[in-house]
Amino acid sequence: MHDRELYNAKMPAACFLLFFAHGLVFSSWASRIPVIKNALSINEAELGTLLLLMPVGQLSTMVLAGKLISRYGSSQVIKSCFLFYPVFLLLIGISPSYWVLGAVLFFFGVSGNLCNIAMNTQAIEIETMTKRTLLSSYHGAWCFAGLAGALVGLLMININVDTFYHFIFIFILVAGLWLYCRQHLTNIIHKVEPQTQSIFKSVNPTLVGLGIIGFLSMAIEGAMFDWSGVYFQTIVKAPEKLVILGYTSFILMMTLGRFVGNRVIEKYGKKTVLQGCGILMSSGLFLSIFFPELWVCIIAFMIIGLGGSLSVPSVYSAVGQVSTVAPSIALSFVSSISFLGFLMGPPLIGYIAEGFDLRYSYGLFACFGILLTVIAGQMKIFRNKG
Repeated sequence: MHDRELYNAKMPAACFLLFFAHGLVFSSWASRIPVIKNALSINEAELGTLLLLMPVGQLSTMVLAGKLISRYGSSQVIKSCFLFYPVFLLLIGISPSYWVLGAVLFFFGVSGNLCNIAMNTQAIEIETMTKRTLLSSYHGAWCFAGLAGALVGLLMININVDTFYHFIFIFILVAGLWLYCRQHLTNIIHKVEPQTQSIFKSVNPTLVGLGIIGFLSMAIEGAMFDWSGVYFQTIVKAPEKLVILGYTSFILMMTLGRFVGNRVIEKYGKKTVLQGCGILMSSGLFLSIFFPELWVCIIAFMIIGLGGSLSVPSVYSAVGQVSTVAPSIALSFVSSISFLGFLMGPPLIGYIAEGFDLRYSYGLFACFGILLTVIAGQMKIFRNKG
């Protein structure tokens, strides 16, 4: 299935750049949300609804993405569909109304998730061909693109560049990366038996377990993305100019952790790494709860970021070891369950915080880290292979 002759030395770098390009598109949209909100006079409730449409679009591609990639190969899907993602970014920039923006965001989510699953499938194929652990650095590229996109967005806003022209710049940059990368992709089509082509006809307990681990990890990750600033503002009582340090310390360590994560996973194995990730995330959250001081919480959020850095890459990499299901379909299933955590985690924190206190919310999510550690220790897929 993975003939060495199909491999060339530029494949790992090309895949790395694809993850960077994907992250750049997403972070560019995120950097402009306040501007777009004001331009279309969108209130908080309407914005909340809009932000749900993108993940709904992402989840709607769970079956489609797996089948397309299984039938045509991840490289063909990347070659044919990747540019739709920055195209919909352009359409966001010229959306004239709330309803048009909602429709565009839905398809922005559809195209983004299709690219995401194709990229991760490509990465798993390259890992299998090279017998190296690479997914962590690829996810690190996505995080680094998040930082780069945020900085570019900040610059564009400060020099009064219109949103559409900002997005044109991103489109040209991403299109250039895509033109280079499409020449250096694997061209593998997985020939699988019909019964292995549908998760829903034969639920695989291993994939469910991996999905749950991904769910728990991404719930914590989503909570940090959306609530770290609020935590520093309301619980830590940080000065206004220092509120951003919570998110910054988290994302910085997540990015650094993913770039060094390949060697860590290869040395200690996925089981040990996942258990360590759960312990780190749980410890960091508990530390921030019991000692809500500025510098303690900065360190605590760095610990959470380090723990979150390797959990999802380890889960996605393990998907390639499940031989009973086509990799693309298996990855679609696991990534969709995982992403539900990213989607449901932040609202859950809000509901608990509204009734009690934000620290109670963080306490529950600290328990998610403990549960992740326990589940990773019990899964058979990790027992023999680490």
